[in-house]
This record gives sequence, structure tokens and C-alpha cells, in this order.
Amino acid sequence: MQRRSILSASLAVVVAMGLSACGGGGDGAGASKTVRVTLANHVWTENVKKALPEFEKQTGLKVEVTQLGEDQLSDQYNVKLNAGSSDIDVMMYRPLQEGKLFAKNKYLADLSDQVKANKDWDFSDFQAGPVEATTYDGKPVGVPIITEQEVLYYRKDLLAKAGLSAPPKTLDELKAAAAKVKAADPGVAGFVARTGKSPAVTQFSSFLYSFGGDFVDGSGKAAVNSEAAKQAYAYYGGLIKDSGPANVSTDMGWPEAMAIFTQGKAAFYTEANSLYKNATDPAKSKVSDTVGFAPFPAGPAGSKPYNIPSWALGINSSSENTSNAWKFIEWATGKNQTLAQQKSGVPGARSSVWANPEGISTFPKDLAEAIKASTKSGVGHDRPLVVKVAEAREIVGQPIVDAITGKDAAAAADTANAAFQKFLDDEAK
Repeated sequence: MQRRSILSASLAVVVAMGLSACGGGGDGAGASKTVRVTLANHVWTENVKKALPEFEKQTGLKVEVTQLGEDQLSDQYNVKLNAGSSDIDVMMYRPLQEGKLFAKNKYLADLSDQVKANKDWDFSDFQAGPVEATTYDGKPVGVPIITEQEVLYYRKDLLAKAGLSAPPKTLDELKAAAAKVKAADPGVAGFVARTGKSPAVTQFSSFLYSFGGDFVDGSGKAAVNSEAAKQAYAYYGGLIKDSGPANVSTDMGWPEAMAIFTQGKAAFYTEANSLYKNATDPAKSKVSDTVGFAPFPAGPAGSKPYNIPSWALGINSSSENTSNAWKFIEWATGKNQTLAQQKSGVPGARSSVWANPEGISTFPKDLAEAIKASTKSGVGHDRPLVVKVAEAREIVGQPIVDAITGKDAAAAADTANAAFQKFLDDEAK
């Protein structure tokens, strides 16, 4: 099929490890002994680079790493994948941002045979939510390497001051507790979260699922005006309007919301667990010694936070070195490497590693428990699963802003649903 543009931008300068590629050649006996791997700037990447000598010694292969920032990575893929270039073998990509585009355009190889080949590697060990996000048309096209879940951050001291003995377990309890804290001290918000219509979508998603809704229904139709969705919009917007910071803006992303929490100006905050060190590091947080973590509170449909892979590894479908590319992925996503990564603070997608005391030894105990709870009931996406993700987020995020500013959340949801359905229809053409 015709290749589509991902982003129109100039190709950035490549930062690469100094291993030159061996000659080309197709898979099999003539396959290249050099595996060319393109990775994003991330702690995961730094960790895997340090361990590469082990892989190279085990396999006799050489690994050439191209490491780029997210924007440069997109530029690289824009040029090379659209051109059908074979000089990328393994690619680190974001399943929920460009995953559907890559799979639809056949940039990602079907890994159905590979994931079944090695029982010791054990594909069944990967959590359902992340696997859902790296699957397209029923076929695995990636292997999740880094996960995120939404959890409840809270201030232990403010709860005690308000006479609350434990963090809220339900959304009703969260609403009551937030109101109680703010009533006791109007200068402190009971609750803070993202408010910008696009940034808020990912964190709002857990509220949507916990009320029993989703962005689309079982037949793929827009569902952001379902009764459950309307209740979720009204709840999220109302919680910020009634118990949020005074004069709250409607353009906050995580840095702004986190700053309010870490400056001691809020009692509760729902956010990705991957950002927790911003709250617990004394160099970044004035309240580091009073921060606690709890599972996402249950709504009418239970506690259903997102449990997503923020990054995954896939094989370029145009690679002529797919068997060796898979050897790298199999090693990099194996149980030993996943355990090592998780001990360094990078949450992985393997159930066995979360069940291993070593796997949670470096996380705050209450955060580890909150994450484990999230992985059991988590949903594998935190935004609409579409090709044009940014545009979709703007549409489904508008009712959040409307609810925060006191407008009719139900009417806003109806308007958004009509626009989102048109978007889905246009994208399907």
C-alpha cells in the first residue's frame, strides 16, 4: 500500500555507537552479522547499551545503535520507513502514538511465529493490556518494553489533618475527601490533575473506564456521549472545578499539575506512575517525605486504570535481517533483562517480574502495590486507537475543558461525539 508521511521535518543528525555495519544480504545463511537498532533517548536505552557486550558475546552478533530524541526519531522513521529502507532492523516505537499508523502502513513485521518459538522466553508472561496495544488485526507487531499505569498520589499529612485514616478506595470517597481537605484549608486544593484538553485525555481515560465507558464502542463507533462517558466527564471536570486549585487554568499538562502537588498545594493527584520521582525526590519536591501512593479509585465499573506500553520494540518489515533482529528483541525483552531494567526504575510488562520481590525492590512499597493492582485490571490504551492521535485527542478532550469551566458536560459530550464519529468515518475512507 502507499506509504504515508508520519511527520514532515528534516532528518536529524544521527547519534550512533561506533560499530559499522557488516555487508548486506537477506535472512538466513547470508544474513548480516550486524543488527541495526534505532532507539529513543530513555533510561531503558542507556541500560540496554551497557548490557550489549553480553548479547554480542552470546550470539556472535554486533549491534549498531542509533539513538535519538523523540522528535528526531520521528524524523528518522519519516524518511526511512516511507522509503522502504532496509537499513533499520529493530525499531523502538510508541504503540499508542504511532503504532496504528505503522501497522496499517505495514512498517512493522508480523511477529506471530517469533513470539511462539521459544517457550522459555514466554510471551504469555506479558500483561494483557500492553500486549493489546502492540497487536494489530489480531497479530503481534511489537513487544512492550516500558509500561505506565495511572495511580493516586496523595499527601499523608493532609489526610491525617483532615481526619482521614486511609486514602480513598472509590471515586465517591475521593470526591468527599478532596472536598473535606479544601474546606479545612481553602489555600490547598483537594485535587489536582491535568486540565489541557489534549494532555488531560490520557489521565481522564482511567476515569472513563472506571465509569464503564470507552472512546469507542464494541463496533468501533464513537462512544464519548454514552451515559458512562457523560458521567466521567462531569465527575472529572466537577472535581477540578469544585476542589481544584483556585483560578485553575485549562491548559495544564503534567509539569504544571505536578508542580502544584510538589509545592504542597494539593492533597490528591492522579498521574502516571512513571513520574513518581518528581514527587519523592527532595531536590524536586517540598513534600517528598509525606507523599503516598494508592491504586486508582474504583468507579461504578470498578478500578480500571490504564496499563499501557509507552514504548515497544518491533522489526522493520523491510529489514533483510529479521532473524537476527528477533534475537536482539528476544534478549532485550527476556526475563533477565526485564528484571534488570525494572530494578533500575523502568516498569516492565512481565507479570513474573512484578511477582518477583527483586522486581519491586527499588520502588516505594505502596507504589509497587498500586502498580501491581493496576496491572490486573488495567486497560491497554489511554487515548483513542487511531492513526491521527493528536487530532482525536483535541476532539475527545474538549468536554473535559467544558466541564471544568462549568459548562454542560453532557451537551459537550454530544457535540464531541458527533465530531469524533466524523473523524472516525473520514479516517476509515
